Amino acid sequence: MSSSLSLQSRFILAVLLTTILAPAAWPGNSGFTPQTRVGFTIGDQWEPAIAADGYGHVYILYPQYVIVPGCASCPLPTLILVVSNDNGNTWQAPHQIAPPGTGRFDAQIAVDPADHRTVYAAWLQNNKSDTVVAKSADFGQSWSLVIADSTNAGTDKPILAVRGADVCVGFNHAQKVWVSSSHDGGITFTSANVNVNAKLGWSLAGGGTVDPAGNVYFAWAGYTQNGGAKGPVNLYTSKSSDGGKSWTSTVLDVSGSPPVCSSYSCGWAYLGAQITMISDAAGTLYALWNSGVVDKGAERIYFASSTTAGATWSPKLDVSAAAAGVEHAFPAIVAGSAGDVRIAWMDSRNLPLWNTYYRSSTNGGATWSAEKQMSSYVPGYSYIQRNGFSFPFGDYFEMDIDSHGQTQAVWGEGLNYNSPGSIWYSNGR
Repeated sequence: MSSSLSLQSRFILAVLLTTILAPAAWPGNSGFTPQTRVGFTIGDQWEPAIAADGYGHVYILYPQYVIVPGCASCPLPTLILVVSNDNGNTWQAPHQIAPPGTGRFDAQIAVDPADHRTVYAAWLQNNKSDTVVAKSADFGQSWSLVIADSTNAGTDKPILAVRGADVCVGFNHAQKVWVSSSHDGGITFTSANVNVNAKLGWSLAGGGTVDPAGNVYFAWAGYTQNGGAKGPVNLYTSKSSDGGKSWTSTVLDVSGSPPVCSSYSCGWAYLGAQITMISDAAGTLYALWNSGVVDKGAERIYFASSTTAGATWSPKLDVSAAAAGVEHAFPAIVAGSAGDVRIAWMDSRNLPLWNTYYRSSTNGGATWSAEKQMSSYVPGYSYIQRNGFSFPFGDYFEMDIDSHGQTQAVWGEGLNYNSPGSIWYSNGR
């Protein structure tokens, strides 16, 4: 979802409430590097995506609001790419991923797990009517673009899943989840509706993966009523074994309606139930989601796995050490070799402040590491205090695993939903 605050208001708030240059962060306490700011340091940075390849490169893609330095004529937002050639130790100057035409929203970026080299990106443009997929074979230096799907109305929440020649992007359109699939490395795409028979008020994709056998999966939240943030919310995983032509869906959990978000200036469903998923090198599926049992009540973070290609799932597991009644949101997940799964989320156990937390497993979620806090204090920002940050800036964040086996993570922090905000990076294990 994208902020609707006026550009003038965003600029005023950004000038008043953020610093121009990011000061050094205080040391973290978790084994992760202290969080550092990435991207441009003026304007607003929002909802970042991250990917890492097998050659030491890390890619961060995000939408830049308010102003694009060096490009007064750039539409807002413009997608900005930041690349590291040494697994996040240093970063190239931020730059546009491609010459802009219209505003670009909802960044996604992924490295092909088959060759650990080819990079794909996806976003929405043309007033969110076009879903674009981009491809780079030279470590993000140049990109070829194709419109995977074009509609006559706005879309939302593209989710990118790739493996080999299979490139799939899921998105919301007209209260349904659609998937555009390519089987020639992103040259041509065909679109199909995932929830053909479901009568839902709204549907939002949250994660996707292509397993080593070529099965395609997407996870998504389905609101059962029209008219805003009403529950219950069904949390689905959907599978296609025929390249995205047809789909079968499984309900993993049912959540109550989302918590109220008006105190943070955000609208319906911002803190609502979300689900994401991934597969490891052995084909085991992992899902992570937030949900609650009471309408508008606090939600928890849950995990489940499947070794049967999604036919059956393990019982859901509460993976947070926070006390009962603490609000949890924004699940993120990544997997690597067989059994290697890593999860993160944000919660407000330091009420009213938020932090980003992390756990990992080497045995497919049978046991877990202790919690680690990825977010850390940085002086000089009005929205960062010693015990946390004011509010998540963007309704998702991402992680990946680099060529040294480290977890690479990026997320957004801000004063509230509207402004100001910026994106922050950390790596560790």
